[in-house]
Amino acid sequence: MAKGYQANRERLEQIGLLGKALAKRAGFACEWCEGKDDLRPWDYQPDDEPSEETLALLCGRCRELAGGRRGDAHELRGIRNALWSQVPAVAEGAARVLATSREPWVREAIEESLIDETVKAEILGI
Repeated sequence: MAKGYQANRERLEQIGLLGKALAKRAGFACEWCEGKDDLRPWDYQPDDEPSEETLALLCGRCRELAGGRRGDAHELRGIRNALWSQVPAVAEGAARVLATSREPWVREAIEESLIDETVKAEILGI
């Protein structure tokens, strides 16, 4: 158990070191909804080494959505623009959240995004 604890601490330290770069990249705003409250790094690929490509700066509300909370149509429209981010953690993470919705515009928005075609197919279940 001590090894797991130590590995987690080291991972959190690595993420912390990237915090300033993430904040600058994001313009000190949530990379999904552009909110300014409770901003923290969100780890899109926790099994991989932390990097700027696998982390997104998200507000508390968007981290809840990323954690599985169902958003209403208004909240989901607020993160739609994130689909066009060049950063995989931002675009793919937002697409995975949006894909849980049954809103008619979601599928088309994901299909039109800049996300890698293989990832799109996985997200949309094609």
